[in-house]
Amino acid sequence: MEAGREKPYDLEERTFLFAKRVRRFVKVVPRTVCNAEDVKQMARASGSVGANYIEANESLGKKDFQMHIRISRKEAKEARYWLRLLDLGDDASAGKDCAALIQESTELMNIFGAILKKSL
Repeated sequence: MEAGREKPYDLEERTFLFAKRVRRFVKVVPRTVCNAEDVKQMARASGSVGANYIEANESLGKKDFQMHIRISRKEAKEARYWLRLLDLGDDASAGKDCAALIQESTELMNIFGAILKKSL
C-alpha cells in the first residue's frame, strides 16, 4: 500500500491487495535456489488467505465459517514465515517492502484471530 493511503476496510479487498502486493514483490526477489522455492510457497499462501476468506463468507454454517477463518489465519501466518525466510541480499528497498508485507500478514492474522474469537 502506498504511504499515506489507508488500508481498505473491506477484508475481501484487503486480502486481495495483499496477494497482489506479494506478486509484485516477487519480481524483485533475487533468483536463488532457496528463494525460488520460498517464493512459490509465499505466493500460494498469500492467495489462499483471501480465497479462504471468500469461502468463509459463503459458508454453509458456523463450523464451516470457523474452519475457513482458521485457514485464512493459518495461511497469513505461513505467508509471513516465507517472507521472513527470503534472502534479499543488501537491497534496502526490497527489505522495506518485505517488512511492510510481514506487517500486513501479521495484521491479517490478528484480524482473523479476532473474527474467530467472536464467532465462538
